[in-house]
Amino acid sequence: MKAMLLNGISDLKENKFPLDLVDIPVPVPKDNQVRIKISVCGVCHTELDEIEGRIAAMEFPVVPGHQVIGIVDKLGSGTSKFKKGDRVGVAWIYSACGYCEFCLEGLENLCDQFLATGKDVNGGYAEYMVVPEKYAHKIPDFFSDTEAAPLLCAGAIGFRSVQLAKIKDGDNVGLTGFGASGHLVLKMLRYSFPKARIYVFARKEEERSFAKELGAIWAGDTSNACPEKLDSIIDTTPAWKPVVEALANLKKGGRLVINAIRKEEKDKSVLQNLNYQDHLWMEKEIKSVANLTARDVEDFLILAAKASIRPKVQVYPLEEANKALVELKERHIIGAKVLKIS
Repeated sequence: MKAMLLNGISDLKENKFPLDLVDIPVPVPKDNQVRIKISVCGVCHTELDEIEGRIAAMEFPVVPGHQVIGIVDKLGSGTSKFKKGDRVGVAWIYSACGYCEFCLEGLENLCDQFLATGKDVNGGYAEYMVVPEKYAHKIPDFFSDTEAAPLLCAGAIGFRSVQLAKIKDGDNVGLTGFGASGHLVLKMLRYSFPKARIYVFARKEEERSFAKELGAIWAGDTSNACPEKLDSIIDTTPAWKPVVEALANLKKGGRLVINAIRKEEKDKSVLQNLNYQDHLWMEKEIKSVANLTARDVEDFLILAAKASIRPKVQVYPLEEANKALVELKERHIIGAKVLKIS
């Protein structure tokens, strides 16, 4: 089968082609696994972290991709959740142990044996993949394949961020960064909290205009002071500067939720500007988002169908995965990027 393979760490500024188009064997499902014939796979900022070495404990080579949509085409023994021909999706969570204290509390995202799709096992930048049936998810008929793919990460992790932000209807809510996850979070906020006032911080004017089109009452640069103090802010950027700026815009007792698997080191020096009195005092909180659970994916897919949350997407053929990644790196983003596999 065709696959885009990551063989090691590289700098995307120097190497615009970090993935190699290769032929590798079609995987065979083991017990309790299903095989998926992949139709599309979303492109995520996490792939940039993998390529550029910001994610520890990676083994190469690996097929990236964790926003996978396809059709079940082969069943391993012991499976019962799906039948051949079912349309399913696979998200960042590939598996967890199922019996540790975190798994038993429904927090398998914190499991020490958590395996990530496209990082610890081969993912969706390929024609086929296998996955434990527990971590494959039925896709509502409401969505096309290309619409469904970004929901599995940008949408589901955004959904978890909203839960952790403890938002109430009528709150002032900030969104820092307005790419794949940010625009889906705004849509779900508009549905779940119709009286909330949403403020967006984004670097580019086109992103700010897009945010206003979707219902933000204000949009400014990340360095701009917000016209109102905010109850909560969800940060979806890879940088440190927006974290410092966001803390200054929180009201007393406000909560900042950081939705990022890693922060880049290049602007870490801005943390020297962090001032306890201005940024942290008055019981402000910082909460990070770590991975996501199977329940997050299931619940968000139901919400997204009810709320008619359709992402804006740009589609690329599998062979142009490198192009999509470089554009993501250079912040050429309006909505989400999706690879067309078959």
